[in-house]
Amino acid sequence: MYALRCDAGNQAVWDALPDHARARLALALADACADPLGATDPYGEDDGIMRTLVTGNILVVIYLGHQTKTLHIYQIDYLG
Repeated sequence: MYALRCDAGNQAVWDALPDHARARLALALADACADPLGATDPYGEDDGIMRTLVTGNILVVIYLGHQTKTLHIYQIDYLG
């Protein structure tokens, strides 16, 4: 299980999402913390570190810290 890390800027974006989108994102990130490579897709070249998570109209770019078992949210895009 990976721990989720989110800076204040991305947390503000997450908090500003509509209720349904925020809930969907929380579930998708929980799945990604349990299985980061299985629940995400490569971001560009598949290096196993930079990944994307797409759920509905939300795109999240994440960084996987395999040694520290952390999943860092790098960017959240809501496509409304």
